[in-house]
Amino acid sequence: MEHLRTLKLFFKATTPKNWISRRFIQPRHCSNLANTHPTTREKRKTVEELKSQLSSGPSFQDFIKGVPVKETPAADGQQSDEHGYLTEDWDLGNSRKVYFETYGCQMNVSDTDIACSVLQNKGYQRTVHLQEADVVLLVTCSVREKAEQTIWNRLQQLTAMKKRRSKTRGPMKIGILGCMAERLKTELLEREKLVDVIAGPDAYRDLPRLLAVADGGHQASNVLLSLEETYADIMPVHHTAQGQSAFVSIMRGCDNMCSYCIVPFTRGRERSRPISSILEEVRLLSDQGVKEVTLLGQNVNSYRDTSEEQFCGSDPTQLSRGFKTIYRTKRGGLRFSDLLDRVSRVDSDMRIRFTSPHPKDFPDEVLHLIAERGNICQQIHLPAQSGSSSVLEAMRRGYTREAYLDLVSNIKRIIPEVSLSSDFISGFCGETEDDHQQTLSLIRQVGYNVGFLFAYSLRKKTHAFYRLQDDVPAEVKQRRLEECISVFREEATKVNAALIGSAQLVLVEGESKRSSQDLCGRTDGNMKVIFPREDVAVEPSESHTAPVRAGDYVLVKILSATSQSLRGRALRHSSLRSSVKHSGTPPGHQLDERLPSDTAMIKTCS
Repeated sequence: MEHLRTLKLFFKATTPKNWISRRFIQPRHCSNLANTHPTTREKRKTVEELKSQLSSGPSFQDFIKGVPVKETPAADGQQSDEHGYLTEDWDLGNSRKVYFETYGCQMNVSDTDIACSVLQNKGYQRTVHLQEADVVLLVTCSVREKAEQTIWNRLQQLTAMKKRRSKTRGPMKIGILGCMAERLKTELLEREKLVDVIAGPDAYRDLPRLLAVADGGHQASNVLLSLEETYADIMPVHHTAQGQSAFVSIMRGCDNMCSYCIVPFTRGRERSRPISSILEEVRLLSDQGVKEVTLLGQNVNSYRDTSEEQFCGSDPTQLSRGFKTIYRTKRGGLRFSDLLDRVSRVDSDMRIRFTSPHPKDFPDEVLHLIAERGNICQQIHLPAQSGSSSVLEAMRRGYTREAYLDLVSNIKRIIPEVSLSSDFISGFCGETEDDHQQTLSLIRQVGYNVGFLFAYSLRKKTHAFYRLQDDVPAEVKQRRLEECISVFREEATKVNAALIGSAQLVLVEGESKRSSQDLCGRTDGNMKVIFPREDVAVEPSESHTAPVRAGDYVLVKILSATSQSLRGRALRHSSLRSSVKHSGTPPGHQLDERLPSDTAMIKTCS
């Protein structure tokens, strides 16, 4: 009978007197329970009375304040007692304005577009002005500790802004999306109550519900990782400068489990978006006039579409020679070469790039396709991470220094005009001075034109966190990083200087940041080119000229070079179809066009 005592106390505390009779539980059943022995008939009578009182008493709806009861007719024409506890438009944005801040890699840029699309479909509006925002969402990165600290500092600033916000506009909501949401979870919700909503990389569909919960005064989170989510049916809302380039996500997650990397734990296992969905998005971008598409993934060239039965064969995935994986060989499906082939056929005047790849997934068929297809950029990102085989083994990268250099030689043999970029980590667990010197020698030997170099940052959950010792002092890491950057710049200057005198096909991005008199754009090899804003010839054989605008292809003669950019003079308007690359002449072909020798008018731009 103890449960009856509990029910009596509950109803006394929470319901009006007219709902429950004073006799609904007889006193002798609630007092001196140890010595009371009611008969079976008395027990049955008490239960029946309880059921009767509950059926005529309050419903769950009566305990929710401020939610209107929606009465719906029953099938037999009688009044139904079923009530809607949430209004039909509970998840609608009602034109509230959302402001996004994106940190980290290009995948976060793509994720921002996906989240924006989800919210716009529910009536939210995107704003580029923070002061207008009703909802502020930070798309975050967890690759390094510094990236996370930047977000914590930003949350403090936004919380102060939230407190100053006028009450007449309603409370501003702050949300954390992406990798940091997935990694920190509870800490984000509890630490100083800075966040209203957190959503992991696989939970963007749930954003309208999470914001609706937050509107009710509660914190809300969804950080569940998925084995299947690719957002294939969501068309991202692309926001790119001048609309000339766009990112297209083709796969999510990573299975490589490099010992330093947090990505498999924040973005989950690899899964690829169906090829039909990717082609549909690329066609739409082409129709909108986009001139360059970058295919995105954590390990983009391990793409494998098994969404249709006819693609699920038994052929094993081919790796680069001398490379191995920590996981079993995967079989069947459409591979990256199949996708690259089909995407490049959508629009022959649209450049195709991809990032970020893993060196293990460059079989010869991919390299030959890049060399043969005119609109696939001859630029390959080839993350090395270290030049020491012992460090590479500790990193669980699946290759040696020798295998990496053999791959570089193979790439340069098949694609002679290739531009290479790379990633390097300084001061990884157990790295010796000799290991560091081997990294410097690798940088000199390969000759990259673009690099991304960082000091090692230990991440929780990774293999290195549990099995290795972060034993390189911070000051040593920093010194080695500075030496790597110095050598990298020296070699990049040499690589870029070799382009002086050549003509490069440049896709114009817009006005230079340092001077309104200059324009800037990117070469096929992804190098920044600065050149004066002036009208140039439309065709080589005509005297007609036209201004150069963002989204145009122009042929630019390179006049000078640094480690980070090229400078030159535009010769004429062009296109991928009519460029020197399609005519069979290498992109870096030396031209005879005479230009003024005075280059003082060309201003420097970062």
